[in-house]
Amino acid sequence: MTVADLAKWTGGVATPAAPAEVRGAAIDSRKAFAGCLYAALPGERADGHQFVEKALAAGAACALVRDDWAGARDDLPLVKVPDVKKALAAAARGWRRTLRATVVGVTGSAGKTTTKELLAAFLAAGGKTHATAGNYNNDLGLPVTILNCPEDARFLVVEMGTNHPGEIAALCAIAEPDAGIISSIGTAHIEFFKTQDGIADEKGALFRCLKRHPHASSATPFAVLARENERFERLKAMSAAPVVETSLDCAEAREIERRLAAKLPGRHNVSNALVALACARTLGVPLAACLAALEDFSLPGDRWRQIEKGGVSWVVDCYNANPTSMVAALETFAAQPWPGRKVAVLGDMFELGEKSRELHAMVKRRAAELPLDLVAYVGGNFGGGTPEDARALLKPGDRVLLKASHGMHLERLLETT
Repeated sequence: MTVADLAKWTGGVATPAAPAEVRGAAIDSRKAFAGCLYAALPGERADGHQFVEKALAAGAACALVRDDWAGARDDLPLVKVPDVKKALAAAARGWRRTLRATVVGVTGSAGKTTTKELLAAFLAAGGKTHATAGNYNNDLGLPVTILNCPEDARFLVVEMGTNHPGEIAALCAIAEPDAGIISSIGTAHIEFFKTQDGIADEKGALFRCLKRHPHASSATPFAVLARENERFERLKAMSAAPVVETSLDCAEAREIERRLAAKLPGRHNVSNALVALACARTLGVPLAACLAALEDFSLPGDRWRQIEKGGVSWVVDCYNANPTSMVAALETFAAQPWPGRKVAVLGDMFELGEKSRELHAMVKRRAAELPLDLVAYVGGNFGGGTPEDARALLKPGDRVLLKASHGMHLERLLETT
């Protein structure tokens, strides 16, 4: 993007040393790359302005800084704005409006990252695709994702996360999606939404925003929703666009389950794949190309990562956890055949508020109903012990599921093996 456009979109002023254009963006000076815009954001531990010169030395072409920053100099390539965070969002909105890519928003209480990764794989089979990396799904990460989208991309997939009311609507105002997927409605972050209907209303903001924008691609706006979604009717009624429906009863579900069985088992993952498939097919990607994309598919991070270590077969699913994903993981794990003991080590779930005790108890009841040889609990919310206590219960030949909110760092059990 040109720096002139950047200044126009953000209401900023460029210094004489600012370049003619920048390509992409970074909000971490350690991740600055050649030609990018570095946004100097305030942080909990440090102010990004402290690292402007470091980012420029690493290759950033220009820095987005606060207009009252004492370190600003005309010989530094800067765009000075009243509020860097607001300017980052405005820049992303401006860049999005120059793109010809079809923009798809993905949200949900559980499964949104899996759905996003599956959708990106399917769409890549039909054209150049850019998608959210890692956990860049909030009011800082989403703008960076958009600003890093190549101008010749055919598809842009943006994951949208929320833990407070109004956040999905704010992300939609930046991304202006042409299509939307809501993977599930569960109880994640219920501390801030009080009820599942409250969560549905927040996630449903994605569907409410679906309309044709003057600058949009040629795609007709649409939503994708699984009939198995706990708030199917409520969400469908919210959509401003036609809804493409999926069901686990369809023939494609059986084929996807067969192809995913070894690397991403569970009916919930089949449902995630179906909504992703329906979206890609609606956007013109052939079914055969989508199915072929599953051959080399894998999830990033600790999402159903399978590893053999210390004589134990581990399934590490500790990227995050909420009651919906916890039960789905337990049911999937329990259903898999194994000649030895099947052991689940479960750690606390966070951001459940006043329902925390009730929801942890619900997970324990469900775990007790499943054909598991042993369930060990870690953390105060589960009334459990320490990771070391759980490790002492394991034996060679066990197959062990590790499932907890990321902040529990349950994956460290592997380090002691």
